[in-house]
Amino acid sequence: MSAPDIELTEAEWSVIKAVWETEPCTAPAIQEKLLKPTGWHYSTVRTLMDRMVVKGVLHARKAGKLTIYTSAVTRAEAQRGELFYTLKHAFNGAFTPMVQCLLESKNLDADELAQIEALIKARKKSAKK
Repeated sequence: MSAPDIELTEAEWSVIKAVWETEPCTAPAIQEKLLKPTGWHYSTVRTLMDRMVVKGVLHARKAGKLTIYTSAVTRAEAQRGELFYTLKHAFNGAFTPMVQCLLESKNLDADELAQIEALIKARKKSAKK
């Protein structure tokens, strides 16, 4: 699955974050972890996780009566997918207005700006090759 194809719902984000923190894991373990913040019952979590397997976001394997889940995507891949989704839907694919919006909506300190500038310089160098 390529990163731009990854589109997670808010509920799926809750699950994948819990999986990343505890993998390999079972649905009951994730349900227990998410019970307090979400109030979800086991069947809700299991259904979400099974759908995420079909989407290619999680892997599942049987170990006796248990199903063991692991992530099929990294945090960076999921974040990139979310970013591309926003770029496509909120900014009609236009990168510059999105970056401008981000820069104008957050107070960046000198270190953050320097990091962004370094990333742009590195990208320019690699684009020239």
